Amino acid sequence: MKKIVAALVAVSTIALAAPAFAQDASDETVSPSKNFSGLSVNTTIGWDHLRSGSTKDIDNTANVKQSLDGIVFGGGIGFDVPLGDRLTLGAEGEATTSSARWDNNNGVPNTFNLGRVKAERDLYVGARLGFAMSPKTLLYVKGGYTNARFALEGNGGGLVSNQRLDTDGWRAGAGIEQKLGDHGFGRIEYRYSNYQKAEFDFNGNTPDSSRFNIDTDRHQVVASVGVRF
Repeated sequence: MKKIVAALVAVSTIALAAPAFAQDASDETVSPSKNFSGLSVNTTIGWDHLRSGSTKDIDNTANVKQSLDGIVFGGGIGFDVPLGDRLTLGAEGEATTSSARWDNNNGVPNTFNLGRVKAERDLYVGARLGFAMSPKTLLYVKGGYTNARFALEGNGGGLVSNQRLDTDGWRAGAGIEQKLGDHGFGRIEYRYSNYQKAEFDFNGNTPDSSRFNIDTDRHQVVASVGVRF
């Protein structure tokens, strides 16, 4: 009887363990890149830093703020396809906003007659190339087009004017993605953006201004969590 019971226990243990072994085996046979393919959505939050491309002190008598710092947050969507066992290629889009701003609270405009500069929405569309180091870890690089808007308050002649500045540029970045469970993932990413063209977006029926050259750098370190379908 003891031998029969022992045999039944052994058979039951093997039966229960078989699915787990089968799952592990299937994970090993599936190409790692397939774990990072398909449609995905994510939310993003992180550090945001903007600065004029020039580092020259443009005014020796005034404290002219040339950089903005804040928190960037928003969301994105992407679609990746596997290229062999390790590589992935995808397209992605993102919409974010930022708390980065500068206010001249003393009522005296700075050298540019600006009393306030505030970062607003930022739209991005681009491509992503990934390398699956393992079935759960992906390293990637990215790049594409970015369009950022800034709210400006100007002071001059006793008048206050509020306008929007639309800027165009490019973005490049790199990051690491970690698979979480069956469908979730987390990312840590650094990206650099450079805005080279701008125009004033006037309210009402007033036509926008002509495009002009600018040089504004943007550095961001962000964390994202999302779901892959």
